Amino acid sequence: MTEMWERFSYYGTRAFLALYMVAALSKGGLGWSNEKFGLVYGLYTFSVYAFGVPGGWIADRFLGARRAVVIGGIGIIIGNAFLALGGEPLLYAGLFLVALGTGFLKPNTTTMVGSLYAPKDIRRDRAYSIYYMGINIGAFLAPLLIGVLAELINFRIGFLVASILMVLGLGQYLLQQSQLGEAGKLVQRQVTATEPAPPKTPFTREEWLRIGSIGVFFVFSAIFWASFEQAGSSLNLFADQMTTKMLFGFPIPASILQSAQPLFVVMLAPVMSIIWDRLGTRQPSSPIKFALGLLGGSLAFWVVAYAASLTTGGKVSVNWLILVYLLQTLGELCLSPVGLSLMTKLAPQRITGLMMGVFFFSIATGNLLAGLIGGSFEANAASLVSLFSWVAGITLAAAVVLVLLNPFVKKLMGDVK
Repeated sequence: MTEMWERFSYYGTRAFLALYMVAALSKGGLGWSNEKFGLVYGLYTFSVYAFGVPGGWIADRFLGARRAVVIGGIGIIIGNAFLALGGEPLLYAGLFLVALGTGFLKPNTTTMVGSLYAPKDIRRDRAYSIYYMGINIGAFLAPLLIGVLAELINFRIGFLVASILMVLGLGQYLLQQSQLGEAGKLVQRQVTATEPAPPKTPFTREEWLRIGSIGVFFVFSAIFWASFEQAGSSLNLFADQMTTKMLFGFPIPASILQSAQPLFVVMLAPVMSIIWDRLGTRQPSSPIKFALGLLGGSLAFWVVAYAASLTTGGKVSVNWLILVYLLQTLGELCLSPVGLSLMTKLAPQRITGLMMGVFFFSIATGNLLAGLIGGSFEANAASLVSLFSWVAGITLAAAVVLVLLNPFVKKLMGDVK
């Protein structure tokens, strides 16, 4: 529920942020060029996940996950309030505070999910699928409320509603902490004046190998998210400028299409959870699941590249983008919940929060690339076919490489499946 509210806030503003940055001043936007939008948008979405590294480390060492989540929620509330006030200086301050707050909140709520289960508990992957579905309920509803209010009334109202909803989320979290047991509490060993501090235990060879496998997953995760997060940049601009923006015969704001991916997650996450459960020990290895995720991302961009080629005859149906988002979601469900669960299994226990932050840093890297690619958006068929085909080809090549690396990565992972 806490992550649902945080994602409600984040995806609500992401649904219209690109449109706000490039919209004319007369329409309440910033009037930025695509290049400036791509850079600022990319740096913002990069920071949202990159701050998960210090957020996880500070929680591990000083705060504990529970208190870090509270600090993160406060940062998100204040940041969105700044954005609602308007003006370029407050825009940068607001984006910074939202990113910093998310860096404290997101990796630590994710880590606490893993802390609810014993290290060998086979229910952990299923738990993360349920958790992931909860996140996407917020991500689905957010564009329908915040995105629509922002596009049809005023962009600043969207930011204000996002701030208010995070207040609700933080309040719900504080009221329901008792359900978490000991998860997320900072454990400190008291040392007397006559008792020496316990020595720091070095990582074992097995732990170092597992950390190495996290490095491998980092690279391929970043490639996947560089394609997936085009939803908020190039695909959002494609929806706004190159589609009819008609659904079931009714005109719609472009931001509503940002609800398609999370809706598919809510619908398909339970199905994927059941599939992994039924397969049991016969399910594919984690590297193969990652490769399947990359394949889904690649197919999505081959589809949108074809749709872009049709724009020589005018705007195309939004149904093309709905198909794109379906394929991306299938890829996401093979990669993202598995990646979250893997971090809690592969990371040495004393740095679980930090390693979760590292995984989010891979998402940050992908977001930065997605923003920069979005800055190359040009509303003409030839340019878009080239852009989307390039993304599709890189993602497909990554999937093939990871399949070839599967035996090597499994050795690094040791007994972790």
